Formats: sequence, C-alpha cells, structure tokens
Amino acid sequence: MAKLGKRTKAAREAFAGKENLTVEEAVALVKGNASAKFDETVEISMNLGVDPRHADQMVRGVVGLPNGTGKDVRVAVFARGPKAEEAQAAGADIVGAEDLMETVQGGTIDFDRCIATPDMMPIVGRLGKVLGPRNLMPNPKVGTVTMDVADAVKAAKGGEVQFKAEKAGVVHAGVGKASFDEAKLVENIRAFVGAVAKAKPAGAKGTYMKKVSLSSTMGPGVSVDVDNAVTE
Repeated sequence: MAKLGKRTKAAREAFAGKENLTVEEAVALVKGNASAKFDETVEISMNLGVDPRHADQMVRGVVGLPNGTGKDVRVAVFARGPKAEEAQAAGADIVGAEDLMETVQGGTIDFDRCIATPDMMPIVGRLGKVLGPRNLMPNPKVGTVTMDVADAVKAAKGGEVQFKAEKAGVVHAGVGKASFDEAKLVENIRAFVGAVAKAKPAGAKGTYMKKVSLSSTMGPGVSVDVDNAVTE
C-alpha cells in the first residue's frame, strides 16, 4: 500500500466522518483543504436518477455562473463574413470555416468551447467524431449554434457552463476556484444545481437528484445535503 503524503493524509482526516453537509459547510471544508501549489478548481458532481441512453431521460443544458468559473475559456467560432468579424470583435480566440475544419481534422483542438452559425453546420457536422466525444460539438439546445455569435462568445468567456449527463447519470462541472470567496462559490453552486433541477427530463422517474458532492482538483470529496443544495 502506497504511503500517503502529509497533505493528503491531513485532508482525509479533515473530511473523515463528514457527510450530507450544507452547501456553506461543504464549501468551507473544500476551500480550507485546497492546499495544492496552484489555484484548484472547485468541482461539483451530481448523481441523477436518469438513464441518458433513453432520449426522454437526457439531461443537458447551460448555466451562467454569477461569479464566473475563474477559468480562461478559449472559444472557437465557425463563421464567415460579417459573422466572423462579429466573433473576432467579441473576443473569440479562433475564427474560421473550411480552414478551421481542416485544422481540427488534423488533430489540433486548441479551444474549450465551439460555436457555429447555422450555415456552418454542414462543415462542422463532418467533425462529429472528433468534437462529439469531447463535448465540443455545437448544439442549438445550449446556444452554441446561433446567428448571435457575439453574445455566445461573451457568454462563454463570462462564465457560462454547459452540463450533460454521462452514461451513469452523472453531471460534473467546475463551479469556481478555491481562491474565490466562500459566498461566491456558494452562489455559483446554487445556480448550477438550480439549472440542473430545471433541466429534469419528462422521462425521469423516482428520485431525480440522488447525490451531490463537492471536491477540489486535488482533494477528497464530501457529500452535500440534496435538499439544502436545491434551496435558494
């Protein structure tokens, strides 16, 4: 059995026996034990009572975190002409059409969010096998296929977070940095949980939110009382 380092051991001891905390208590615990040499991301995981393999149980959406994510998001936009110019003016990092498609096909994906105008989808559609598994495929349901590219770019840069239930019904996302004030992290977490609650699909049966937990990038996780998490 590998020997635990002092930091890991101390964190585990701090978390031992603690579960179903309020959001405020969980944030204080996670933030207080985020002791890595970099600014760790505070992450939320939600176990949902859905089976995403069924179309009527898919959970997917987007939420603008009130205090941002603390992450520098690189945005790529598929657009031509005036819309390409709009995207560049709004702060897009990469803008292109066929040239951008060829870059992505060549294996270079130097962006975290992909936006496209509707007329670009025949081109972007060819990249489904590359962008899909990375959850980067533009989708009108989350506002990344749009003619309003300027607002989409600004939203992505300003702290908008996309979420999608994975195979086991788990939704995972970063909701801020450990350096954030506790109150700002709490506000972001409640906004995220609220968005997932509103995205409950028609086919969901029984308990929708089964478990909510928080952790930092390098730290252990702690469970949060579900009722408290969904309370505004």
